Amino acid sequence: MEMAWVWTGMVTLSLVFGLLSGNLDAVANAALEGARSAVELSLSMAGVLCLWSGVMEIMNACGLASGLARLFRPVLQRLLPEASKDPETLAAVSANVSANLLGLGNAATPLGIRAARKMARGCGGVASNELCLLVVLNTASIQLIPATIASVRAAAGCATPFDILPAVWLASLMSVAAGLLAAWLLSHGRVRR
Repeated sequence: MEMAWVWTGMVTLSLVFGLLSGNLDAVANAALEGARSAVELSLSMAGVLCLWSGVMEIMNACGLASGLARLFRPVLQRLLPEASKDPETLAAVSANVSANLLGLGNAATPLGIRAARKMARGCGGVASNELCLLVVLNTASIQLIPATIASVRAAAGCATPFDILPAVWLASLMSVAAGLLAAWLLSHGRVRR
């Protein structure tokens, strides 16, 4: 609801300043151009997201996604020992990490929500350390193929949208390492108090 007020205020201020400065036509043209650009970007991103979602479906159908998830299970069992006791929760977390690894944030979100709901059972309304760690892993995910970023770059006219791969790999590794370290430090600080 607050964002509705923010957007309403921004539009109102734009119209008022456009009227006062005599540039109301420019404000209207900019609004129409912005709307056109937003639709073009959305359509081009939708195509790329459909492509990668289709790739994810093919990976699911041929068992590659479950194989990738199995690869992560030993690491996740060490990071999330309580969640690992429930095979369904571990499968959801593994699938979430796999989808994030492929840069499919939209496909990873429902899996992450399912895993978080399963992990939240029995927490009494307070997030456990493992649930917080899941949020960290989901937010600071390592990405091998940054599909969403590449689609935005391609929609903006970039000829080589995947030339950012080394930077994405380094940044995502560093963000996961920093997130895991912060979660570990905060969880141990909370236990000691």
